[in-house]
Amino acid sequence: MSGLWFQERADGVNFKVFVQPRAARNRIVGLHDEALKISLTAPPVEGAANRLCRDFLAKSLKLPRGRVAVVGGLKSRHKTVHIEGLKGAELQTRLQELIDK
Repeated sequence: MSGLWFQERADGVNFKVFVQPRAARNRIVGLHDEALKISLTAPPVEGAANRLCRDFLAKSLKLPRGRVAVVGGLKSRHKTVHIEGLKGAELQTRLQELIDK
């Protein structure tokens, strides 16, 4: 995984996510156009996909839910996610382990 899709910040890391709503199951697909592609079972209505995106990423990355936030693209498939207190290299390592499974 290349480092072009995330940005380290003083308080954590921001990265782009492309969400595929109404999927058969929740899963991390991999990189798609410099964004992390995630399939989610939730429909894209009333913030359901945003909540599931946050919860699914927190659970998958073994982080407390409060450290993960959708900070951009709340009404779009293209979102920006912020994870507090995580470095880009650690994010890449954890995601690569999930994709390799």
